[in-house]
Amino acid sequence: MLAERLTAQLLAGEPARTPEAVAERLLAIQAQDARGARLAVRARTSGLTAADVDRALGERSLVITTLNRGTLHLVRSEDYPWLRALTGPTLETTALSRLAGEGYAPDAAGRALAHTERTLADEGPLTRAVLRERLAAAGFATEGQRVPHLLFLAAIRGLVVRGPVAGREQALVLARDWLGEPPPVDRDAALAELARRYLKGHGPASDRDLARWAGLPLRDARAGLAAIASRLAERPDGLVDLRKRPPAAPLPPPRLLGAFEPLLLGWASREPVVGEHEGRLVAGGIFRAFALVRGRAVATWAVRDGAGPELHEPFVPVARTHLRALERERADVARFLSA
Repeated sequence: MLAERLTAQLLAGEPARTPEAVAERLLAIQAQDARGARLAVRARTSGLTAADVDRALGERSLVITTLNRGTLHLVRSEDYPWLRALTGPTLETTALSRLAGEGYAPDAAGRALAHTERTLADEGPLTRAVLRERLAAAGFATEGQRVPHLLFLAAIRGLVVRGPVAGREQALVLARDWLGEPPPVDRDAALAELARRYLKGHGPASDRDLARWAGLPLRDARAGLAAIASRLAERPDGLVDLRKRPPAAPLPPPRLLGAFEPLLLGWASREPVVGEHEGRLVAGGIFRAFALVRGRAVATWAVRDGAGPELHEPFVPVARTHLRALERERADVARFLSA
């Protein structure tokens, strides 16, 4: 199963050629850690750089916005409309509740969003700091977490997405200006496409794995899988996968994987990858960068400014040949990030 998932994830076998191809396979790459999202592309391609990911964002073939479980994700622009239509409404109650906790009633939030829309239409793209200034100047409360929660609501409603890079952050833009008017979305067809695309990048998996990854109710995950039942193969272990998938590739060579790596976020259980060491990789909602050897996490690592990637002491024995391979990975991470 692990070899099959690593192959589905593009971590084993033939690498992808472009950032868009990685996003097509994985469907949605968690991206609240910008470097981590770019490193997810590095681990699944060969010879690309972080600048190639930024170029795809600037050319609008990729986009970052709030989807799925209510966090930022990197997706192909053509997948954005139906993914948002599926996952955005499930987050509406959470968004309004957060704003109510900050003193924003729904009608006040609606007025603030309308002002944000007008401001971006007139002046966009704008950074979050500038939008905060514009809201404050118009008399809206901006203290605490009010602005992040307002922009969260704006994103899940399909009003805004992340646009061009401005300094060290992405400016916000109106989704319709950046990507055009979205096409109509048939929910049943979108659920079927969600199930198919999820399994393409994560199979074999279960209905609960899909529901957790997408942030949707279990009934929606089951409806999507039922819609593509003729394309599925049921396995003795209770998981399902797409029929006629090529055989799994051999386990990959050692890899350095970034923060919020998709391999830790795609299923209900991380045990096949982390074993008993989950606490070393995941704490307080933070997913640390880690080294993968023979398909298992063996150590954490970090990028130190001015010093490049630094591998921490492994928490399981690692063969000398694998340590040498991780040294080569350190050099490649430095190359990828510096270009």
